[in-house]
Amino acid sequence: MSRKIARASKKVNISSSLESEDISLETTVPTDDISSSEERDGKIKITQQLIERKELLHNIQLLKIELSQKNMMIDNLKVDYLMKIEELEEKLNDALHQKQLLTLRLDNQLTFQQKDARKYQELMKQEMETILLRQKQLEETNTQLREKAGDIRRNLRDFELTEEQYMKLKGFPEDQLSIPEYVSIRFYELVNPLRKEISELQVKKNDLSEELSENKAQLKQLTESYEEDRRNYSELQIRCQRLALELADTKQLIQQGDYRLENYGRVKSERDALEQEIIELRRKHEILEASHITQAKERSELSKEVTTLQQTVTLLQKDKDYLNRQNMELSVRCAHEEDRLERLQFQLEETKKAREEMYEKYVTSRQDLHYFSHKIHIN
Repeated sequence: MSRKIARASKKVNISSSLESEDISLETTVPTDDISSSEERDGKIKITQQLIERKELLHNIQLLKIELSQKNMMIDNLKVDYLMKIEELEEKLNDALHQKQLLTLRLDNQLTFQQKDARKYQELMKQEMETILLRQKQLEETNTQLREKAGDIRRNLRDFELTEEQYMKLKGFPEDQLSIPEYVSIRFYELVNPLRKEISELQVKKNDLSEELSENKAQLKQLTESYEEDRRNYSELQIRCQRLALELADTKQLIQQGDYRLENYGRVKSERDALEQEIIELRRKHEILEASHITQAKERSELSKEVTTLQQTVTLLQKDKDYLNRQNMELSVRCAHEEDRLERLQFQLEETKKAREEMYEKYVTSRQDLHYFSHKIHIN
């Protein structure tokens, strides 16, 4: 602005000096009276020269007026351009401020989301480790129980019935059944629903293991998408820094005097390009926010699914414990029944022996009676 004011003052001084010269030229008119013809001819020539000179001065004054008008127009244009440049600088400052705020918000959101993601990953890792350890323990206990069940099955193989045998024996009344047949019927009625329930639980276990593998795959995809978003954010941050440097360079170029007028179109195009880039950055920021919101929703859904899986695992563990208790009770009852059967068989053998002894005693006593009666009859 100071340079422009100095130039305008210089132009005003030059125009005032020219006007003073014109006035001095106008005042230099000859005043001597000449009577001869030569002097008249010289006077006519002088008047013609004065007329031409006045016309030239008039044209010069018109040109000066046009020049002053053009200078005023140039000054007005300069003032307009300066005002526009100041507005553009204010807009650029506002855009930089908004960019800084957006970068701060993005940094804060990314830090919070990274902390949440790390905590969630640690929790998921711990829960997966506990689930795997628990599953390993359950598999070990399951193998032990299978071994015990195999031993019990080998011991109780005689008591196992098919469905046809069960229906056949079920048709008889309990009074006509022997003790092993009655025990095998009771064993079939207790064990068959448990076997069905164990098969259903095995199917549930397989379904839950498949869901767990799917959740692992989803978690892996979410971590990969999160890493990709983080890389995109770093690239956007580098681009923002580059744009800030270009903006600083353009501001330095704007501060140079004649560059503003000569390169106004280029500055305007760069301004438009910067505004377009800011709009693009805002759009990308909105996309990133939407993706982070969707990721948070997916994480919450995964946590809910993990809680449901944990609940199902606990329920399966309870069912397994219940089945183990029932199996133990059945094994104990089976052992008691075996002992009872052995005792009954021993009692049966004892009764058979006592019956045979009584029969022998009866036969001997009858023989003695016949002998004594025959002897009495003879006497």
